[in-house]
Amino acid sequence: MKGNSIFVLVVTLAILGLPTQVQARPRPTPVPIPTGKVGRVIVQRAPNFGSDLFIRLSIDGKHVANIPRNQHYGGVVAAGRHTLMAIALPNTESRRPTSMRLTVKAGQVYIFTATWSSDRLVLVPSTYYMPTARANR
Repeated sequence: MKGNSIFVLVVTLAILGLPTQVQARPRPTPVPIPTGKVGRVIVQRAPNFGSDLFIRLSIDGKHVANIPRNQHYGGVVAAGRHTLMAIALPNTESRRPTSMRLTVKAGQVYIFTATWSSDRLVLVPSTYYMPTARANR
C-alpha cells in the first residue's frame, strides 16, 4: 500500500506541476515598431562575415554606425528615398563600398543582412532578425 500511495502522490504532483500546453518560443522581432512618418532600418551581420572586420554604415552620406562582430545597427529614418552605403573595414583589398537605394514607407521595418557574395559585401533583404547588441556610432 505504501508504494501505491507514493505513486499516486508523484502522479498528482506531476499533473499539478506541468503546464497544460507547451508553447513554442516566438521568433524574435525588432521592437519598437516605428510610428509616424518614419520607418526602421536594421543592418545585421551574417554569422560568418568575419570576426576581424567591422562594417561602416552610412545612410544618405552620413556615418551612422560601425558594426563589429555580434552587433547590429537599428535606426529610425524618415519615410522616403534613402541611400545605404556599407564597407568592410579594414579595407586591405581596396574594395569599393556597397551602395543601395531604399524607399522607406511609414511604419515599416527593413532588415538587411550584410554578407559576402564572392569577395563583395552585399546587403541582402531579410525577414529574420537575429537579436544582438546594438552597435554604437
